[in-house]
Amino acid sequence: MRTLAYEVWDVFTAKPLTGNQLGVFLNGRGFSDQEMFSLARELNFSESVFLFGQTPKGHRVRIFTATEELPFAGHPSLGAAAAIRQRIHEQRIVLDLNAGPIPVQFDETGYGEMQQAEPAFAETYQKDEIARWIGVSPDDITDHPIESVSTGRPNIIVGLKTLKVIRAVKMDWAAIGSRAFYLLSLETENPKARAHARKLTPRLEDPATGSAAGCAAAWMVKHGIAKSQERVLIEQGSEVKRPGELFVTARNDGGKITGVRVGGHAVRVMAGELTLP
Repeated sequence: MRTLAYEVWDVFTAKPLTGNQLGVFLNGRGFSDQEMFSLARELNFSESVFLFGQTPKGHRVRIFTATEELPFAGHPSLGAAAAIRQRIHEQRIVLDLNAGPIPVQFDETGYGEMQQAEPAFAETYQKDEIARWIGVSPDDITDHPIESVSTGRPNIIVGLKTLKVIRAVKMDWAAIGSRAFYLLSLETENPKARAHARKLTPRLEDPATGSAAGCAAAWMVKHGIAKSQERVLIEQGSEVKRPGELFVTARNDGGKITGVRVGGHAVRVMAGELTLP
C-alpha cells in the first residue's frame, strides 16, 4: 500500500472555510496521470495540485481538475506557493508550471502576489448578444467594452451595473459553448472593493478565480476603472457562501497594458493521508 500526504488550503482568504478550496498533494512522484486525475476527483474541488520538488526552473507543480490538466490557474498557483513557502521559509517562490515559470512574492504577513503573463486582448462582443447569453437586459450591462482577455486563460469580461443584476444572471450554456466568462458588478458589498465578481461554469461556481482576476485587472486599467499600478480589491464568492478577496494590479504603459499581478492570502485548514494500493 502507498500513502500520500495531502493538505487542504483555502485560497484568496485569510479566514478558514472561506475563499477557494485547493487540494495540495505534497509528493506526486510515482503516481500516474490517471491516478492524479482519480485523486483530484476524490477531493472533488475545482482544482488540486501535485508537488514534485525543485527543478532548474522552480518548484515543479502540476494542476488537475477532475477531467483535465491545466497549464495555469490562479488559486492553485497561490495555494501551491503558500504550501511550499511554509516548508522552505522563503519569501519568493517560483513555480515551474506547464505554462512556464510563475513567480510568487510573499510579505511577512503571508500575503502572496503572483506575476501573470502579459495580457492578450482579443475579440469584443455586442451587448445584445451577451445579454441573451447571460440572461439579463442589455441595459443592465455597463458601457465598457465587452472583451475577451487572457493572462494565461481567456475570459470574456462583462461589466454589469448592480449586485442585483449579477446575482440574477442565468447562463445559456448551450449558446455559450466553450467560452469562459468573468462577470463584474461595479456595485460591491465591501465599499473598499472596486468590483464584485462571479465565475460560473456548467459544473460549478468558482469562489475566487485568480486567472480571471488577472484578466479583469488588465481590462479595468485599459478602460479606466482602475488606475495604472493601482492595487484594487475584487470580491468574489459570497453567492456560494465562500467569500474571497483578490487584489489585482496592472500597468498602462503608453496604451499597452502590462505587469498584471494578482495577490491574496491562503490558509491551511486540513492535513491528512490517502492510502492507495
